[in-house]
Amino acid sequence: MIRSKIVATGAGIPDQVITNDDLAKIMDTSDEWITQRTGIKQRHISSGENLSVLATRAARQILERAGMDARDLELIIMATCTADYGTPCLACMVQKEIGADRAVAFDVTAACSGFLFATSVADKFLRTGVYKNALVVGGEMISKIVDWTDRSTCVLFGDGAAGVLLQTTEEEEGIMVEELGSKGDMYEVLTDGYTPAANAFNDVPPLDKMDFVHMDGRAVFKFATKKIVESVNRVLDQAGLTPEDIKYFIPHQANARIIDVAVSKLKIPKEKFYVNIERYANTSSASIPTALNEMNEMGMLQKGDKIVLCGFGGGLSWGTILITW
Repeated sequence: MIRSKIVATGAGIPDQVITNDDLAKIMDTSDEWITQRTGIKQRHISSGENLSVLATRAARQILERAGMDARDLELIIMATCTADYGTPCLACMVQKEIGADRAVAFDVTAACSGFLFATSVADKFLRTGVYKNALVVGGEMISKIVDWTDRSTCVLFGDGAAGVLLQTTEEEEGIMVEELGSKGDMYEVLTDGYTPAANAFNDVPPLDKMDFVHMDGRAVFKFATKKIVESVNRVLDQAGLTPEDIKYFIPHQANARIIDVAVSKLKIPKEKFYVNIERYANTSSASIPTALNEMNEMGMLQKGDKIVLCGFGGGLSWGTILITW
């Protein structure tokens, strides 16, 4: 059976670090207020570079670590909802910058679940034999779509890009089991960038200012803590595994309290959950691959380890992927 496996990871993170104390200088908040409610201490924020720069940086690092020439890439999928343009897609911009002129390139939009959805799409292309390799990067520049006067949202997010290179394998490794899901009847819980149907031939008024991120935090919290538990349990059951068989769980880094509740409900030792939200905040589709890349850089992942990636996001959406490293 053909599967797809991760052969390299990489990231492109802005150099500028903004601490909670820095935020307290521009709004009514404090390090204590943010830390207690979110677990976040700092975040990386663009100092002027747009997302294509970060995504290209991640792509180049991944290819260098894989020892692959960009012209040998066959597929590029970017997961984002904050690309530089509405069109062209971010993947085409990255394709140009890295010189991957033979690759098919497109974006996937699933907010914080985006990297899992994009990885699943790439996996299907590889499993069917259409392509033999794929670059998958999740990247977001949330700093340009939040209202920096609204402390209920802007303190939660950070910028960054990270991803993986997938290649085909016939070994018992790589992506083993997955679950993706969407609950569209809750789409209004988390929105950004609404564009009204205004034109020269109707009376619909255009927006007079940018539509920033809007989020019902309580609804997202309730949804996330429920779906993480249900989805992880279903994937483990499908694989015939128990939590004891899993080396690490890598959750979407949205809020430390969400992770704590999920850990409690799953009855899994917290040591098995990799958490780095205190340093990066919520980077949406970049959060899971950023954590995965950090673990790989630190030598935490060994051949044969079973790891579970799980996330949730706008849509509302969720996903869980079981991987044998």
